[in-house]
Amino acid sequence: MAPAGRAVLITGASSGLGEACALHLSRVGFHTLAGVRRPEDGERLRTAAAGRLTPVLLDVTDEKSVRAAADGVTGLTGGAGLWGLVNNAGIAVTAPLECVPPELMRRQLDINVLGQLHMVQGFLPLLRAGAGRIVNVSSGLGNVALPYLGPYAASQFAKEALSDALRRELAPQRIPVTVIQPGAVLTPLWSKMSEVGNRALESAPQPVQELYRGPFLGFMQANEASARASRTTPGDVARVVFRALVAERPRTRYTVGRDAAGSRVLARLLPDRALDRIFGGSPAWTRLRD
Repeated sequence: MAPAGRAVLITGASSGLGEACALHLSRVGFHTLAGVRRPEDGERLRTAAAGRLTPVLLDVTDEKSVRAAADGVTGLTGGAGLWGLVNNAGIAVTAPLECVPPELMRRQLDINVLGQLHMVQGFLPLLRAGAGRIVNVSSGLGNVALPYLGPYAASQFAKEALSDALRRELAPQRIPVTVIQPGAVLTPLWSKMSEVGNRALESAPQPVQELYRGPFLGFMQANEASARASRTTPGDVARVVFRALVAERPRTRYTVGRDAAGSRVLARLLPDRALDRIFGGSPAWTRLRD
């Protein structure tokens, strides 16, 4: 299937993987609808795009915003509908679970899980009209939950479950649902992870801080160093998203990077206690690439 100006909406397009995907999809011929929360981000993307790109103001956690975006996209596409919905928007809460305040966990799930559900519910009519498909960007952490990345991993496991259920529900309607699982990719997400984690740790009682400070900070430093050393790039992820959008019969899952593929294999083959020994308090992305 050639893009030929077909409309694809991607959320979280203002930076990182979402930005790379939006620019790549516009370059290869899709009419890319780039979901952003700030008008200035949309204009920057429009200027940078080598093809047709239209910013769409969108907050996936706000049902009114999602409805307004769906109405706007309906006007843009007319009766043609949407060829693809790429659910990419997300954040990463990183901290020892004992230190994560409930409101921070709610925000993690609100953006990564409920936001995805809002988008699917709001845009399925347009996908039906366009004989389209859904691509959900998850993570290698949807296979294995690592220490200190519990909130983020919980959201990725939930996205995996939603995607499986949705794929089976929509199969009779011939709307494919695909999951993309990137491994470690150096994006602005990494610096944000460190900031959030440090704040959560510092808000805990002093005795709790003392228990976790050394192991947690060491883990984060090693994980960031591992991401910097990773050969997987945002462009790699964008190209796999493109493949999922154009394949006549897309796979149910695509992994991007050796670490993501490795975590999937290990989760299937090894018992829990063996995984505990591998990942317990250690920089797992580095271990998976060794």
